[in-house]
Amino acid sequence: MKPPRSSKKDVFLRYKLWLSAVSGEGIIEENQYLLLRSIEEKGSLKAAAEVLGTSYRKAWGDIKNAEELLGYELTEKQRGGIDGGKSTLTSKAKKLLEAYDALHKKMDTAIEDAYEDFKESIK
Repeated sequence: MKPPRSSKKDVFLRYKLWLSAVSGEGIIEENQYLLLRSIEEKGSLKAAAEVLGTSYRKAWGDIKNAEELLGYELTEKQRGGIDGGKSTLTSKAKKLLEAYDALHKKMDTAIEDAYEDFKESIK
């Protein structure tokens, strides 16, 4: 059985969560989060960039920018070798991702509750 089709009158709530510097530059948002998770999973910045369909140069630049704004390294790199280079997340990067996950979960709950209140108020 197919779910009912939505109409133009259906209203959906969408939001994005990102951390930014005072300057407004993004530090961690969905793309950087996914990049870090992919590095953790794949063990390589190059492989993570390929999985996400982005260039290595952009991925490297995003990591470097976030590291500069945060003031600490997010990845540890090992160059070359028989199997090529690899990247792993630093302990601070892992803590950052854990905290971001927890924040996102709390935000999801709060926003869902607020959205339910909103929908009730416009009936």
